[in-house]
Amino acid sequence: MKKIGILTGGGDCPGLNAVIRAVVKKSRRYNWDVIGIKNGWKGLINGEMELLSDYSVSGILPKGGTIIGTSRTNPFNNEGDVQKVIDNIKKFGIAALVVVGGDDTLGVAKNLYEKGIPTVGIPKTIDNDLSGTDYTFGFDTAVSIATEAIDRLHTTAESHHRVIVVEVMGRHAGWIATMAGIAGGADEILIPEVPFDIEEVCKNLRKRYSRGKKFSIVAVAEGAQPKEETSEKHNNEGDGANNTNEGQLVTQTDETDAFGHVRLGGIGHYLTKELEKRMDVETRVTILGHVQRGGTPTAHDRILATRFGVAAVELIKNENFGKMVALQGNKIVPIELEEAVSKSKTVDMDLYDIAKIFFG
Repeated sequence: MKKIGILTGGGDCPGLNAVIRAVVKKSRRYNWDVIGIKNGWKGLINGEMELLSDYSVSGILPKGGTIIGTSRTNPFNNEGDVQKVIDNIKKFGIAALVVVGGDDTLGVAKNLYEKGIPTVGIPKTIDNDLSGTDYTFGFDTAVSIATEAIDRLHTTAESHHRVIVVEVMGRHAGWIATMAGIAGGADEILIPEVPFDIEEVCKNLRKRYSRGKKFSIVAVAEGAQPKEETSEKHNNEGDGANNTNEGQLVTQTDETDAFGHVRLGGIGHYLTKELEKRMDVETRVTILGHVQRGGTPTAHDRILATRFGVAAVELIKNENFGKMVALQGNKIVPIELEEAVSKSKTVDMDLYDIAKIFFG
């Protein structure tokens, strides 16, 4: 009998429960116990655990969120917390850890592996920005939700002859904005990878008006940044948003989380004010926020999450630690955790060039 632990860290996303279910079911084949670590790394610091049985995971496949909870906790902010993690792994007899998360959570897993803790990683982020994997689960669901929102906003924008700005998630990479923008027929897509010129955006939208199109949809990722001269003008005028040391990001507050990230939000409001002022057209903003994270995962995300969970248990069986399971083509393959967290996977510019065909 072997005990393995599983934790989910960072932001929740659709498909986490499918992973947990797959890890439990596959582990049963080897007669292993699975310990659910509550609330991410915080649970391993505080010793908050529960045994996950077949009953625990019954019926959770279609449910959003995570039955074991999550948090943005970084044990490496405090040396004492790192020791608590190591002590609790020994105390509860955990032979290996399955760590489900994005670059921050998996970065902790990598650091623990380097300290001798057997860990394997599963990529989880709706932003789809982890290196080494073609897709992460949760992304397909987020794109579907954002696309539906854009579809619905088309009708209200057309009825009122408005410009509607749709702000979606995407701190470092604009995958959601790009994919949902293409699928939903957005008239402008702004992403972190390409700083935008507000006057260029207005020019494209004016072209639509000159052709008789009296409404527009602008999809913008929360991490999109105006070009320097635009943002400087914005800061001088002031509208309650904050500027941070992460470039010219528009943020809600200067406070940072356990991994040093500021809370984004406000680029949609900034754009709305600028477009209305420069174009003299009624403009509204819709911020999708955590709606993108919640609810039932798509079939694609359920299947991908299940495949990842099964593959992670196989890595433990083969004692292939320090790895993350990744989707490459149609195969699930192991890659080094170091590779996964070394840099963000940004939007393919060939894809963005396709999107630009429909601007203006």
